[in-house]
Amino acid sequence: MTGWLAPLLALAAGVLAVLGLAQLAGTRAKRARDRSRLVRALVAGGFTLRAVRTLAPPADLRARVAAAGTPGGLGAREVMAVKAAAAATGAGLALPLAAAAPGRLGPLVVVVGPAAGFLAPDLWLGRRVRARAQRARRELPAMLDLLRVTVEAGGSLASSLGAVGERGGGALAVEWRAVAREVALGVGLTDALAAMTQRLPQPEIQALVSALERARRHGAPLGETLEAQARDARFALRRAVQEDAAKAGPKIQLVVALMLVPSVLLLVAAALAAALLGGDASLPVAP
Repeated sequence: MTGWLAPLLALAAGVLAVLGLAQLAGTRAKRARDRSRLVRALVAGGFTLRAVRTLAPPADLRARVAAAGTPGGLGAREVMAVKAAAAATGAGLALPLAAAAPGRLGPLVVVVGPAAGFLAPDLWLGRRVRARAQRARRELPAMLDLLRVTVEAGGSLASSLGAVGERGGGALAVEWRAVAREVALGVGLTDALAAMTQRLPQPEIQALVSALERARRHGAPLGETLEAQARDARFALRRAVQEDAAKAGPKIQLVVALMLVPSVLLLVAAALAAALLGGDASLPVAP
């Protein structure tokens, strides 16, 4: 008892501290590489199932994949393969857990495991869509200013979109370059912009496309329209940053309360246990 209690408490404190610091300051690049390798493995495993090759993707899955930026070059069929492999993995993990579950929880674990695996890629896609929309929202005001300058210098809207897109490397720049390429291949500018709103389905992009269409239809100056859109985009960005900051505070407090504070308390408990049980301090003995 005296030999292992204090080291055990210290080990638990260290584990909690590392988990808390990793949650607060983990590198995004490493997490992205790990997720990419996992996704590739799930795609390969999913396509080994014959049923996946003939399984038709849901109607909205292609739109969600496009809104996520086709991560890793995945299409709707590849995402279905990931979902099938994740469901099989969930079923494999659920079987031993169900055997160890008490009472009637065993059948519930068997059902929940594959269902959770099948739905996990949808949650991953949703996070990708939200992250891509946030990046586009941050890029939009500055790129609208560049687009206004380029248009006022005499460039057409399609060529200006391509020129400004070549200067950036974010999600919005990629979409503007795609619009310019489609127009160069003969697609109408209206159709190309409408396709962009499907790949970036956020209010700021839809408002921009609608304003550009109104300006082109009524012959209004594009410079003034773009200036107004840049002003609105800055206002929307400031409001989004304020909302994200308000949401970040409780999350950080939760991590500190559940990870860092218990680790400090465990260190104190380990020191007290070592002092009380190791012979450095003695309990009073009644006469």
